[in-house]
Amino acid sequence: MLVHRSTGRNPWNAARVGWRDLVILAGGLAAGGINAVVGSGTLITFPILVGFGYPPVVANVSNTIGLVGGSATAIHGWRRELRGNVRMSLELATMSAVGAAAGAELLLQLPAGSFRRVAPVIIGIAVVLVVVQPFVARWVAEHRREGSGRPAAWIWLFTLAAGVYGGYFGAAQGVILIGVLGLALRGTLHEVNAIRNILAGTANLVGAIVFALVAPVNWRVALLIGVSSTIGGWAGSHVGRRLPTPVVRAVVVCVGSFAIYKLTR
Repeated sequence: MLVHRSTGRNPWNAARVGWRDLVILAGGLAAGGINAVVGSGTLITFPILVGFGYPPVVANVSNTIGLVGGSATAIHGWRRELRGNVRMSLELATMSAVGAAAGAELLLQLPAGSFRRVAPVIIGIAVVLVVVQPFVARWVAEHRREGSGRPAAWIWLFTLAAGVYGGYFGAAQGVILIGVLGLALRGTLHEVNAIRNILAGTANLVGAIVFALVAPVNWRVALLIGVSSTIGGWAGSHVGRRLPTPVVRAVVVCVGSFAIYKLTR
């Protein structure tokens, strides 16, 4: 395993520490809220950290740890929609956990330069998924059936693959999950979104545990994002349905495009 202990160049400037703290806190708040509603919150915080000069791997692992609190409060906020689906959610979450452990290991095994080359491609795909998400949601709503029932067999393998992606990077993992789970599971879209929070949150937690043990974490950044994303996850799960989604989507696309620019310049 490639074990990093150095967090790379520390871009913090004592004269600017205050406003950078505020920007990271604001990013964590937004990311926690967006993750609770649909996912893709990483496309807010990751570009901020890269823009401040953190190496991509450091930014990714610190962000993953920081977003754990937001996942927890989002799951709690969607608890009513999980009634009747707890057992199935936990069963699927085991696949997500196994995949996330493999994805986190993959991130640490590959050279740091590999992530810098791969990340712009992943972010680009994620941005496209965020853009098409309304059309996916509409198509899912038109082709799904209401009611309860066991998931299709293939969803187990898909959940495993999504977990690998979530452990490696995870931006727009929620968009992918909600689209596919909406086809595989029966129930309302709100119920599907609640299950999606369980699976994405599990992948995030497992990745965070691995990274906390062996990765180059910047704990200051992780703490800032952790505090604000926890609040954002709670707020997003309670009032997220009232937010103007086109505005949220536009922000995600803008910051994602900025991340691609920073990583490829």
